[in-house]
Amino acid sequence: MHPTRRGLLAAPLILAGTARAQEADYPTRPVTIIAAGAAGGPTDTVTRIVADSMGRHLGQPVVVESIGGSIVGPQRMVQSKPDGYTLLINNIGMAASATLYRSLPYDVPGSFAPLGLVSDAAMTIVTRPDFAAKDLAAVMAALAQRGDALNMATAGLGSAANLCALLVQQAAGNRATVVVFRGTAPAIAELMAGRIDLLCDQATNTIPYIRDNRVRAWGVSSPQRLPGLPAVPTTAEAGFGGIAMSTWHGLYAPAGTPEPIQEKISAAMRAALQEPKLRQRYAELLTDIPAPERQTIAFHRRFLAEEVARWRPIIQAAGAYAD
Repeated sequence: MHPTRRGLLAAPLILAGTARAQEADYPTRPVTIIAAGAAGGPTDTVTRIVADSMGRHLGQPVVVESIGGSIVGPQRMVQSKPDGYTLLINNIGMAASATLYRSLPYDVPGSFAPLGLVSDAAMTIVTRPDFAAKDLAAVMAALAQRGDALNMATAGLGSAANLCALLVQQAAGNRATVVVFRGTAPAIAELMAGRIDLLCDQATNTIPYIRDNRVRAWGVSSPQRLPGLPAVPTTAEAGFGGIAMSTWHGLYAPAGTPEPIQEKISAAMRAALQEPKLRQRYAELLTDIPAPERQTIAFHRRFLAEEVARWRPIIQAAGAYAD
C-alpha cells in the first residue's frame, strides 16, 4: 500500500485513540461549574457546597463561577467545549425557560447533558405578619374573593417564586396582582414592611423570617412537613395538592460530552452527596438530598423533559412570557 494512503488510514485511528485516552484520564486539570444565579443566592450556595465535595472525588479542584441571570449561565456553558471541564448547576428555571422565553440561544433540553439532580428544596407560602387568616384555606379564600386587591411578590421571571406564584394563582382562580422583584431579598423586605401581601419562595430563603415571626407561614409544597417547620402543614394537607413543587437543582454538561466523562462526573456528584459534611450543610439550609434514583443521568434526562412539559401549559395559561 502506498505510504501516504497508510498514513491517511492511520490518522483516524490515532485520533480515536487519543480521544479514548483523554476520556480515561479525565480530569487532568481543574473543572469549572457555572452557578446560574447571583452570588450568595441559593443556586450559588448549593453549587459551592457540591463543588467543594466533588473536587475530592474527581481529584482536581472544582471552581465555581457565579453568573446571574437565567439565560447567561446556561448559554456560557453550552458554548463551551464538550469535554467535561465546564459544567452548570441550574434550578427549576431551566425547565420553565423553554416556554417562558420566546427566543433562547439554546435548546432545552437538547443543548444539555443532564448528569443528575443535586438538591430538592420545598417552597413556603408566606404572608405579611398581620395578614388576617387562620389557615391556608383562609388565605386562598381571600385570594379568590379579593385577589385584585392583594399583591403577590415573585423573585423575578422564571424564578422558583414566580413558578410557585403561578400555581397559587391557578388554585385561587388566577386572582392577584403580581409584583416582580429582582431577587427574594427585596420581596421579603416589602413583605415584612406590609407593602406586599404574599410570597411563595423556598424555605432556604424564608425560614429565618418565619422563625423570627417577621412573616407568617401557611403551607409548604413538599410531600411531608419540614423538620425545621413542623407546625406548618403541607399544601396537600391543607387541601391544595395542586400547589406542589420543589426548587430542584441539577448538574449539566454540554450536549455531546463523551458518555464516559458524563459517567465520571455523575459518579463524583453522587459520591459528594453522601458526604456527612455536605449533608449537614444541606440540613442547615432545609434542603434535601435527592433520592438515589433522582441522582442518576437516566432519571435527570427524563425528569427535565417532564418538567418542561409540566410547566408549559401553566405558563401559557398565565401568559407569563419574557422577551
